[in-house]
Amino acid sequence: MENSETLISVQKLTKSFKKTSVIENLSHDFKAGERIALVGQNGAGKTTLIRSILGLYKYEGSIDVLGMNPRTEREKILHHIGFVPQIPPPIKMTVAEMLEFFGTLTNTDKQQFIDISEKLGLDVQANLDKPFMKLSGGMKQKLLVSFALGRNPKILLMDEPAANLDPTARKILFEYLHNFDKDALMIISSHRIDEVEGLVNRLIEMDLGKIVVNKEV
Repeated sequence: MENSETLISVQKLTKSFKKTSVIENLSHDFKAGERIALVGQNGAGKTTLIRSILGLYKYEGSIDVLGMNPRTEREKILHHIGFVPQIPPPIKMTVAEMLEFFGTLTNTDKQQFIDISEKLGLDVQANLDKPFMKLSGGMKQKLLVSFALGRNPKILLMDEPAANLDPTARKILFEYLHNFDKDALMIISSHRIDEVEGLVNRLIEMDLGKIVVNKEV
């Protein structure tokens, strides 16, 4: 991966909440073709790092995503990122409205999202008129995973993507990830290295807002 293109460059990133430092002076380049397990205890800074990359937080230091600043060019960047959050957002749109919205936003045939959702075990047709926020945790997760995977993004950020999934859906999710575009950058935040170790080629462990382990696997 030495000569691979850098897709995300984080330099001297520091992020605090109410004077509590969550990430401290973190620098790292994430490259095309890397499949990274981002591990660490709760509070290590994993989710804060992902949200900073997505432009959701103000921070000190700099982040460059595909040559763009996630704070000022967030909309452009999101066209190239598939993201599965740890906690599903409280979206009031119906499933049908979300399929239309994400299809239009990402210029993707919504049938691709439907196909992945149904392979994961979500009966899309039976839930089209339901508000997203009224779905069960597992149903929400399956839909969000389909939006992330269905358009072949250059960067895939997944924060505990198997949370809320039943064992069959987990297996199918990991098959999708195993076969995902080899030139994409994939970052999977997880508490369980055993669950993702067959998928990844690099392990990054965070502790107290710093990278303490960074190695090829």
